[in-house]
This record gives sequence, structure tokens and C-alpha cells, in this order.
Amino acid sequence: MTTEHWLGLVTGMFFGLLLQQGRVLRFEKQINAMLLRDMTIFKFMLSAVLVGMIGITLLVQMGQISYNHKALNLGGLLLGGTIFGVGWAIAGFCPGTAVGAIAEGRWHALFAILGMLLGAAIFAEIYPTLQSTVLAWKDLGKVGLPELMGISPWPVVAVFALVSLGAFYLFEKLGV
Repeated sequence: MTTEHWLGLVTGMFFGLLLQQGRVLRFEKQINAMLLRDMTIFKFMLSAVLVGMIGITLLVQMGQISYNHKALNLGGLLLGGTIFGVGWAIAGFCPGTAVGAIAEGRWHALFAILGMLLGAAIFAEIYPTLQSTVLAWKDLGKVGLPELMGISPWPVVAVFALVSLGAFYLFEKLGV
């Protein structure tokens, strides 16, 4: 294994530990998040995204890494986001939490993993049709939000941080 593989394994295990310690692997947390009764998962996700945004932006600016954007395809985002959300709501797990739940011995999460594998197989089969339909809707190219807006990434990070802090405050005020 290469150094990158080892770093990926270690950071993945650390992230899994954080998921477990944050109790976001629990089915009850997932369902209560879907019912907007418990914002623990949303707080965790907002925190993880913010840390990632800051870290990646710093690494790019230090020349350690470069962006490798996927195509910003609106049809794909809408379809994929809808399927992901519906699957999460039905199964009570997203891909990361399903694997973490299995690691905790919550074997019912296997059904979520099987559903994801079946969905991936179906996607692979219908991909040619999707290319000429949904994926042809609007492709904005290999850009991120800052490039699309023609600005530095830091204002985007700052706005996301402020919105996240506002959401944290609101969630605490509402007791969720």
C-alpha cells in the first residue's frame, strides 16, 4: 500500500470514530434527523464540511494539492440528490453511517448497503440513457462555486461558516 492509501485508511478510521462518538451511526438519530427532531447529524455534517472547506482551500493555496472538479451537471445533481435523499429516508442510513453501523454490529444496516449496491448496478445499466436525457440538461463544466461566481474561495467559506454558526445557534435555541 502507498502512503496515500495508509493516510486514507487512518483518516477514514478517525472519521468513523468521530461518527461513532457523535452517535450519528444510530438508526434513531438518522430517523429523528429526517423528522427534524434532532439536528445532531446536521451539526456533524456542517462541521465536517466546514473543516474540509478550510483544509482543502489552505492546501490548494499552499500548492500541496489542486482542485480536480467533477462536471457541475444540474440534471445529475437533481436526480442524484433526490435518489440519495429518498434512500437515506427509507433506509435510515447514508453510505458512511451504514458502514459505521455495521462496524458497531448493527446488522440491519446491511439492507442499506445492499440497496446502495443494487442502486449502483441499476445506475450502471441505465447510464447510456441518462447521458442523453438527464445528464444532458445543463453541464456547467468542471468548476466549483467560487469559479462559477468568479471569486476567491474564502468568501464562500466565510458565508458557509456564518450560515453554519447561525444554524447551530438556531438548533440550540430550539433544543434540537
